[in-house]
Amino acid sequence: MMSVRPTGPLVLSVAAVLAAGTLTACGGGSASDPNTIKIAFPKDTDNKVTVRDNYVKDMAAEFEKEHKGKKVKIIPIQASAQDYVTKLQQMMRSPKTAPDLVYEDTFLINSDIKSGYLRPLDDYTGKWDDWKQFDSTAKSAAKGQDGKTYGILDGTDTRALWFNKKIFKKAGLPEDWKPKTWDDVLKAARTVKKKVPGKIPLNVFTGKGVSEAAAMQGFEMLLYGTGQDPLYDTKSKKWVKGSQGFKDSLDFVKTVYGEHLGPEVDQALSPTMQTKVVTDLLPKEKLAIALDGSWLGQQWLKTGGSPWPEWDETMSMAPMPTQNGEAPGEVSMSGGWTWSIPQKSKNPELAWQMIEHMQSKKNAVEWCVRGAQIAVRDDVAADPKYLNSMPGIKFFTKRVEHTQYRPTLPVYPQVSTAIQEAMEGVTTGDASVGEAAKSYDEQLESITDGAVVKK
Repeated sequence: MMSVRPTGPLVLSVAAVLAAGTLTACGGGSASDPNTIKIAFPKDTDNKVTVRDNYVKDMAAEFEKEHKGKKVKIIPIQASAQDYVTKLQQMMRSPKTAPDLVYEDTFLINSDIKSGYLRPLDDYTGKWDDWKQFDSTAKSAAKGQDGKTYGILDGTDTRALWFNKKIFKKAGLPEDWKPKTWDDVLKAARTVKKKVPGKIPLNVFTGKGVSEAAAMQGFEMLLYGTGQDPLYDTKSKKWVKGSQGFKDSLDFVKTVYGEHLGPEVDQALSPTMQTKVVTDLLPKEKLAIALDGSWLGQQWLKTGGSPWPEWDETMSMAPMPTQNGEAPGEVSMSGGWTWSIPQKSKNPELAWQMIEHMQSKKNAVEWCVRGAQIAVRDDVAADPKYLNSMPGIKFFTKRVEHTQYRPTLPVYPQVSTAIQEAMEGVTTGDASVGEAAKSYDEQLESITDGAVVKK
């Protein structure tokens, strides 16, 4: 989301995965076998979140059944978010280890395009009837700076505040809570801390352990509520440094952890924190408010990693407000994952056929329903199965109206890391807001070769 959904410590190295043969839909295969495609994607480290694994297995089995003599070898990479990126890039460098199909977070696409890891797909999309069903944002999600398409988005997501109505009732807070400002959010968290001791009032992802989850659904959900183009200035085509909005966002994070409104710091900085929120802290009603994504409900279904039949009665959602209630009054960040074909794939034609199979209308609906994805195809968005798939789907779809997207530029992953480091500094108390912001500005100038503008 899973834009940023793979979590946890590295369990299997790529070498170990390949040596073991991993999971195979129907038998073996090798990189040079013209009848076999290898598919690499992230796997949850705790083996609790298996929605994507099960979907890919089902798609592989269907594909083999419909394409006689063809084999699909699936390579689930069990790793933290950052380790997944590193291991995938290692695999794509050599024809001997390159998969034929890879699952890429959109924030990584342009970095991998610049590195020459991915091949353009325009020759395929130009002949694909289903391409016209994708909305313009979905089509541009995996575009390189050369204007070519390097991946097919299979869904998107939005973000908001999840809150536990039972805890709110005990705290004397309204069940129809809709905060108008950051102060309203902090006020509710302080009320929970005072009136419902033993509960974690608020989780905001932070630090390098959870990687992009901290930068995107933690920090940027704050930063984009402080003004227009607060991270990258589209007019000057430069990265923003020295802004008050950046410092204010860091100060919010510092307040959450400095006032003990969030989880214990060592827990917050753990690479498994994303998984813990969805499989433990929320379903076991230990956490009152979570700044998180639209996909959480998928884990609480009967078929999810942590079935929780009562979740719809217990949990509710509210838009994340802008800092002081400025228009449009709310903030969301959106991302998504694409299916891409590595430049060194030995079987690109067969890999494209697999993309077409997974992105048939029927299978696209199936993935959006299973994966709690926000639809990016017009025909899927209008499908009754999608519209009735899960409580909250209409709420999170409505957030698309005011959502924001990360700068799809090659240096963004490095910028993200610098944000994570600044967050970690104020979370642990090792750096003041001013010190962390200054360090970020210095890193930003280096990362972007001086392409910065002060706001």
